[in-house]
Amino acid sequence: MIKTILTALFGLALLTTTAEAQANKRKLTDREDLYGWEAIGRLDVGTQSFCTGTLIAQDLVLTAAHCALDRATGKPYMPGEVTFRAGLSNGTALAERKVVQIVPHPGYDAGAALSVENIRDDVALMRLEEPIPYSVADPFALHDGRVPNGEISIASYGRGRAEAITRERSCSILQRRLGLITFNCDITFGSSGSAILAKNGARWQILSVVSAVSVRGGEKIGFGMELKNVVSELKAIMRSNAPKPKASIRRLQVGSDKSSSGAKFISSGGG
Repeated sequence: MIKTILTALFGLALLTTTAEAQANKRKLTDREDLYGWEAIGRLDVGTQSFCTGTLIAQDLVLTAAHCALDRATGKPYMPGEVTFRAGLSNGTALAERKVVQIVPHPGYDAGAALSVENIRDDVALMRLEEPIPYSVADPFALHDGRVPNGEISIASYGRGRAEAITRERSCSILQRRLGLITFNCDITFGSSGSAILAKNGARWQILSVVSAVSVRGGEKIGFGMELKNVVSELKAIMRSNAPKPKASIRRLQVGSDKSSSGAKFISSGGG
């Protein structure tokens, strides 16, 4: 059944040619270009690989689950192994933060083959060590509902365009079915985890996350998932597994109300 569904999706006719897609893309290389897109950043895993992520809160990055898991172990990367570089352009980021908590969707199987179920669950949240101020990057809201004319946009990093965000201004949804969204945006390696954006009035909002790409007849078909309820589930898991505050040392001076000995006391979170 799964194979039949994916085969049908692969067989969809694309609505734009490769040449049209190339003409529709623009690199965001200076501060003026980046205005409104600062919340998109590159997720660097050491010097080994990278994906794209998008801020949905000052300290929360939305990306794909397969970008959050160590291929060797199948487990989330350790705190500090991943760095989010907001608005990275030609080696300079508007803000850089280490990732301290990673929550992939529990249904995602890093070792499984391409399937409807795995694409639907290919979502993860990453918490940053410190919030990025709104004055630097304004997080994107999630989109819910219909997309007029099926028009979407994507802004991401990728192979051959790793040093600056490349935005494809307009591409199209091909089909929404069984919790999957297929589209014809020009994605490549490194585009994984990037947000598929849809308009809500004048603002772009996050409709889906790039999970996979296939090539059929020389043309690309991208796969994402419906995000309704998924992000809320991940936030709940993140809250339940939040790192405990580090113990800190408080010095109480001689003659204070709490101590006259000058002794050191440990208190959780320094409170």
